Amino acid sequence: MALRMGALYDALIAARVPEDQARQAAEEVADYNERIGEIKSDLGIVKWMLGFVLAFLLANLWFSVSILGRLPR
Repeated sequence: MALRMGALYDALIAARVPEDQARQAAEEVADYNERIGEIKSDLGIVKWMLGFVLAFLLANLWFSVSILGRLPR
């Protein structure tokens, strides 16, 4: 049995939804919350990677301009 969201389950039961349907709905929402948590974790890693790439590109641009400025015209 998957993790359930208790408040949602209780609200569905209070709204007179059949128990098996309330259980399935609460488990499905809990599964979506778990997936969203995984996506947020992956997004944090992607942000760090993008920051590293941008820093590398800016350093590369600065060095290129510095070298081009020293060349004779």
